[in-house]
Amino acid sequence: MALEDAKTQMDHAFTRDDPKGPSFELTFGGALSFLRRRYTKDLTGVDIAVTGVPFDQAVTNRPGTRLGPRAIREASTLQAPDAPYGWPFDVLSERVIVDYGDLAFDYANIPAFPDALTAHIRSILDAGAASVVLGGDHYISFPILKAYAEKYGPISLLQFDAHTDTWADDDMGRVDHGTMFYKAVKSGIVDPATSVQVGIRTTNADTLGVNIIDAREVHEKGPGAAVARIKDILGDRPCYLSFDIDALDPAYAPGTGTPVWGGLTSAQAASMLRDLAGINIRGGDVVEVSPPFDTTGATAIAGAHVATELLSLLGWRMREESKE
Repeated sequence: MALEDAKTQMDHAFTRDDPKGPSFELTFGGALSFLRRRYTKDLTGVDIAVTGVPFDQAVTNRPGTRLGPRAIREASTLQAPDAPYGWPFDVLSERVIVDYGDLAFDYANIPAFPDALTAHIRSILDAGAASVVLGGDHYISFPILKAYAEKYGPISLLQFDAHTDTWADDDMGRVDHGTMFYKAVKSGIVDPATSVQVGIRTTNADTLGVNIIDAREVHEKGPGAAVARIKDILGDRPCYLSFDIDALDPAYAPGTGTPVWGGLTSAQAASMLRDLAGINIRGGDVVEVSPPFDTTGATAIAGAHVATELLSLLGWRMREESKE
C-alpha cells in the first residue's frame, strides 16, 4: 500500500490485502484499528495480536479506563505510516500484526471476568502469537500473566508505573488494581528476584523482593543507567512488560486513573523502551488510559506510542531468534 493508494482506498482495518507494511489512509477517516492493522479472529500465521480489554472495575477515584482501548486505537492513526522512529527495522513490514478486537465479557458478572481474560490470552498464545494488550485498569495484567505463566513458567515482570501494586491482599478473588502483583508473586506466576519496577513514586513498605528503580533514580542517573540495570536484572529470562500510563508525569499523561507528580517524561520513557531492544520479551500491555480526564488526547497518544514500542520490542526479539 503506497501513498497514492490513499486516493482510492479506505477502511484498511477490513479491506487491506497484505497484513504487512504501512497503511496510507486518511488520518481523519476510515475504520479504526490499531495502526490500521487488519481486524481478524483468525490467528493463522500471526506473529503479534493487538487486543483491547475495556475494563475499569477497580480504578481509584477516576473511572473511565474502559474507554482506553478505543482512544488508543484512534490516537494510533496520528502516527506516521513509516517505520517506527529510531528502530533499525520496520516491525510493521517484517511481522504479521493484526488487531484481534476486544475481549467480550459480562460487565455485570465481575467474578467471571478474570478467567474470561485468561482464556482470551491463552487462545492467542496457543495460536503461536504474542499479545499486546490495550487496557483497561491495571488489574488486567494479573489474568494475562496467568496465561503467560502457563506457557513459560514463572515469568519476569518489567513494570513501568507510579505504584508497585504489591500491597498485601490474600483474597485471590478480589479484583483490585493495586494488589494484583502481590497476588501474582504470591501465587508463583511472577519471579520477584528477576522482576523490576520503574518510575515508582509511592510508598509501599513491602515490595516482595521486586527490584525498584524509582522515578528519582531515573531523573538523577538517566535513562541509560536505568536500562542497563533493567537488563542486568532480567538477564535472558522470558519477561512480560506492563506499562501503566501513570508511569509518566501528569504533565505528559493527565488522563489516567491515578496521577502522581514527579514521574517520567515521555522522552525518558521513549528512550528506555527503545534501548530495551534485545530483552526476552514475550508480551506486554499499556493500561490506565482514561480519556474522560484528558480532553487533549495526549494520554492516548502516549499510550499508542508505548504500544507501538511494545510491537517493536517483540519484533526485534523475534528477529534475533529467527537468526539462531
